[in-house]
Amino acid sequence: VQLVESGGGLVQAGGSLRLSCQASGSIVSTNAMGWYRQAPGKQRELVATITSGGVTNYAVSVKGRFTISRDNAKNTVYLQMTSLKPEDTAVYYCNVDLRALGSIIVYNYWGQGTQVTVSS
Repeated sequence: VQLVESGGGLVQAGGSLRLSCQASGSIVSTNAMGWYRQAPGKQRELVATITSGGVTNYAVSVKGRFTISRDNAKNTVYLQMTSLKPEDTAVYYCNVDLRALGSIIVYNYWGQGTQVTVSS
């Protein structure tokens, strides 16, 4: 099982980006999916999560600007980011709870991270 992220890049303040993270491998089911970020010199922080039923949760700092969604058929989670600010600059990581084929246990997986840089 691996998580592959895409969509990061450089954008001006006020711009938009869409991140994608697809889980691949022998996956039976995906549970909660989410995005976290880590800025230089700071701890990793939660950005947004979404349950298998579509219930979402956002950090206060991104509420109203970011939207998390998922496509269960593709084992993919998305993060639509709008009205980006320089303080959104960070490495963004996807995080997924999933059960792989042959396992009865749900494990937590992290993506490799994708850089988002917002210039002022």
